[in-house]
Amino acid sequence: MRPYDFPPDLLRDQTAWWSTYRQLADGAPAASPTEGRRRLLDLSARIADHPFWRGSAGTPAARMNLK
Repeated sequence: MRPYDFPPDLLRDQTAWWSTYRQLADGAPAASPTEGRRRLLDLSARIADHPFWRGSAGTPAARMNLK
């Protein structure tokens, strides 16, 4: 498996995405489920549009490795 050197902000956003997803899935108390869903959408957009994906390292395999 090829190692990827993901930028810290991309790793931070992906980690936040998983954390938010788990909170929603577990029914953890949050301000509101709507806010959690909005956060997921915002993080998804930031991850998908990150400049890292525009470079040569931004392959489908790299996207799967990030997840």
